[in-house]
Amino acid sequence: MQHRTHTCGELRLTDAGKTVQLSGFMENVREVGTNLAFVVLRDFYGVTQLVIETEEMMKVIRDLNKESTISVTGVVRERANKNPQIPTGDIEVVPERIEVLGRCRFNALPFQINRSTEADESLRLKYRYLDLRNPQVKKQIVMRSQVVAALRSAMIDHGFMEITTPILTASSPEGARDYLVPARKHPGEFYALPQAPQQFKQLLMASGFDRYFQIAPCFRDEDARGDRSPGEFYQLDMEMAFADQEDVFEVLEDVLPPVFSKYGTYSRASGAPFQRIGYKEAMETYGTDKPDLRIDLTVKDVTELMQGIGFGPFEGQTVKAVPVTHMNATRKQIDKLCAEVEVISGSKPYWFRIDDQGEIVGGIAKFLQPVKETVIQTLGLEPNTFVALSAGKKTAAQKTAGVLIKQLGLLCPEHMDAEQYAFCWIVDFPMYEIGEESGELEFCHNPFSMPNGGLEVLRKAANGEVDPLTINAFQYDLVCNGVELSSGAVRNHDPEIMIEAFKLVRLGEEDVKAKFPAMYHAFCYGAPPHAGIAPGVDRMVMLLAGVDTIREVIPFPMNKNAQDLMMGAPSPVDPRQLEELHIAITAKDQDVE
Repeated sequence: MQHRTHTCGELRLTDAGKTVQLSGFMENVREVGTNLAFVVLRDFYGVTQLVIETEEMMKVIRDLNKESTISVTGVVRERANKNPQIPTGDIEVVPERIEVLGRCRFNALPFQINRSTEADESLRLKYRYLDLRNPQVKKQIVMRSQVVAALRSAMIDHGFMEITTPILTASSPEGARDYLVPARKHPGEFYALPQAPQQFKQLLMASGFDRYFQIAPCFRDEDARGDRSPGEFYQLDMEMAFADQEDVFEVLEDVLPPVFSKYGTYSRASGAPFQRIGYKEAMETYGTDKPDLRIDLTVKDVTELMQGIGFGPFEGQTVKAVPVTHMNATRKQIDKLCAEVEVISGSKPYWFRIDDQGEIVGGIAKFLQPVKETVIQTLGLEPNTFVALSAGKKTAAQKTAGVLIKQLGLLCPEHMDAEQYAFCWIVDFPMYEIGEESGELEFCHNPFSMPNGGLEVLRKAANGEVDPLTINAFQYDLVCNGVELSSGAVRNHDPEIMIEAFKLVRLGEEDVKAKFPAMYHAFCYGAPPHAGIAPGVDRMVMLLAGVDTIREVIPFPMNKNAQDLMMGAPSPVDPRQLEELHIAITAKDQDVE
């Protein structure tokens, strides 16, 4: 290469005596004399120590700020004080020539490169190109590339064909807000960025392609959280023709464990078949449809047991209990646990203990004394057992119990086999639910799923013979360590069933034809049964890297407010651009408290 014969992570003791050329970023300079200094040179591959021993070379170095890029020609020699912490620690290079390739023009950096993760996140995102120079940060992006390559290779080995689908498409009701793009040639009309390639991949199945996949970009205007980046994300999108739920499971159970075992922070990953848990069972047993199976704690229903004991928060409410054996937490730790659970779940938890003598003590113990023996016998409680409780409407009580399990697992390492990837399938999701905002019947997951019971059960629901909330769908989630990696389903490939399914959420046949014209008409020409899923690449890499937020594994992420601080997006545009697009801004947005 023009600027180097070796990388900064390549030279070894066997290279001593060679004249080499290295190029990289000047990470650090330590002067120890008039004409003696030690320089750390860093590139993508590692670091090499340079030793400056002449006035000429010292003059060049003193004139440079840290992080300038330089090319160094010099001789390799054995180090007197070796550094076993780095691969090149046995050697050093004595420069004979230094060429400045890119001068850093700032004396002070926004943060120390090798400690950038300690800086404020907004500063890191603004100067992301500097943050990425940190080898620890870069390592996660390298892993992402390797994981994507491994997934792509595995899918091709399983007979899947990689096909890219459009980015500019039509808006459709798929659960999140669309990003809209004005169509210059069609005033008043808009494209939408795809929330997922859902319709296109189903159309590929209708077109006669048998196995499709792509590393697909998806765009959703939704709020950020730890495991979700606002704006855009990527998923391993796949679909199979003439396939059912078990066919999809078989593929992912073969593809994912080797990737997690090879690249993960933990070397253990669930093997096939992954545990299958029904949605209702998951909510009852774990308090969530995203259970962390590394934790051995489960939920017990104590609603009937806790009625009439004189404790107001339990009266007329669903009550759940999470027993924890051999928990030696202090009162301070218990109070902290309860406070954290209340913040996360929005509901106050309660507790009591069984002490070494088998007595109920602490928390709500005084209310339980009249039913002490029944409580101990019903829950099978042993001495030195802690019991956490939640109460409220059924869903709220379940959710709080699920949060309790998660927090108790973190507090009690003996109840959490943390160093593994524990996969499970959550199956038999409800087809419909009552929307929290609308208060009306809505699709629970994917509107293109096949209902269990087909056309007959939908017609019975329409006639009032069946409660729509009791209809299950052939939908499934893949969960790992309490994180939902993806949702999938056996698709509804029959237009008649599609129309009946949408009627229940107040969308008629003409609405379906208008909103999904290509899919509806394609299915009218005869489509094969098909099924698919789309694990999130960003979430996968987050789990593999063992980091807390998804932004750590995205090269150029937005912040929590969906802003790109580095590029300054979103931003105002020239009025002439708006005029071309037939858009007028009539009022400025007001800040909302």
